[in-house]
Amino acid sequence: MLSPTTAQDFEQHRGHLTSVAYRLTGSFSDAQDAVQEAWIRLQVAQSRQGSDLEIRELRGWLTTVVGRICLDHLKSAAVRRESYVGQWLPEPIVTPVDATAGTPSATPDPLEYVVTQEQNRFAALVVLDTLTPAQRVAFVLHDGFDVPFAEVARILDIEVATARQLASRARKAAASAPVPVSSEEHAAAVERLVTAIASGDLNAVIGALDPDAVLIGDAGGTTRTAVNIVRGSDRVARFYLGLARKYGPAAVFSMSPVLVNGQLGGVFAGSPGDDQYPQFAARVAGFTVRDGIVCAAYDIANPAKFSAVPMLDHTEPERK
Repeated sequence: MLSPTTAQDFEQHRGHLTSVAYRLTGSFSDAQDAVQEAWIRLQVAQSRQGSDLEIRELRGWLTTVVGRICLDHLKSAAVRRESYVGQWLPEPIVTPVDATAGTPSATPDPLEYVVTQEQNRFAALVVLDTLTPAQRVAFVLHDGFDVPFAEVARILDIEVATARQLASRARKAAASAPVPVSSEEHAAAVERLVTAIASGDLNAVIGALDPDAVLIGDAGGTTRTAVNIVRGSDRVARFYLGLARKYGPAAVFSMSPVLVNGQLGGVFAGSPGDDQYPQFAARVAGFTVRDGIVCAAYDIANPAKFSAVPMLDHTEPERK
């Protein structure tokens, strides 16, 4: 049994808990809220039970609490998505390209901790978004963070056998996510695509894309992007070149290289527009690479999803 937990004890687990919550919700802002709620619940439990509170392993206890909080979030988020305009993508976590790599420190910044976890790559989170709340909780907690199925079953209020079945179904879906490639291979493929788009050469852009490439846009109705998933290298290439023609240099040359969930991507600061080109909204560009070429591109332009994008404003523009 642990003695009353101090804030310092809790902080040692904040990075881990943020990673758990982010993988469960796909939202960094919601993950931070869940972690803070876990701290509050711990303090309340200690206040009410005092020395009678038995926590044999703090990290595991907090992981379970965060799982319960995120399950409630996932259920309410599923309802909100029913009225969401266009496609829904996870919130990207953006860090500088020159961010120090390696093993996180003992008490790392939550952003630092989350982006070092390969399981938090953007493509993996996109697949997790296709799961039901119960499947996601069962799979992430058990397979990702070693929470026993007995505890998962208690969180979900189901039988242990049912928890195993949920995780098994989720595991099959998660297997469809492309295996992450090396940073060097990823960067080379993204740079090839960006260079091709800047050249305006349709064939070069098509050649930089997997034949079955997809582009998924997420603006939530706040600005323009692809409302439906764009499928096939030819259509994706024409989409990108169409943006370049419509929005001009702001759509092509204003991209700042960054790491999006630990892999090379870009941030566009946006442009107010002028007499020649219309306004171009700020956005984050993420990519997934397979066999040396880009197989998926993500255009995140909803300001509400910029909570982990320090260089962009995450307040929604006024609707006119």
